[in-house]
Amino acid sequence: MYTKNEIMFPRKAIPALRKMRGPEWQALVDHVINLPETHEESLAFMLMMVRLNGCVECETDSFRAMRGCDLCAIQTLRRYKGPDSNLIALFHDALATIREYNAAPFEVEFV
Repeated sequence: MYTKNEIMFPRKAIPALRKMRGPEWQALVDHVINLPETHEESLAFMLMMVRLNGCVECETDSFRAMRGCDLCAIQTLRRYKGPDSNLIALFHDALATIREYNAAPFEVEFV
């Protein structure tokens, strides 16, 4: 009944988004799909899409979850009214978040 879905936007869905917008967006997608999965820019792209798609609020039995992450992201980009430059700015905001998180000291507390 249910498709096999990810909990959050998966990296494997990125190539399906390439032709959804203009040249600036396509260049970003081309850049990101050639990076390792754990690269900060890959993580930033996925975080940007999580924010845009509303993945945190997505329920596994919702219509959009049943359609799958690829189609949900495609629909989100079709409905996005802003220019590609705004999407690129959202990517840079997500990249700043990733970099801030990576720069934070990692503390382990043993109990």
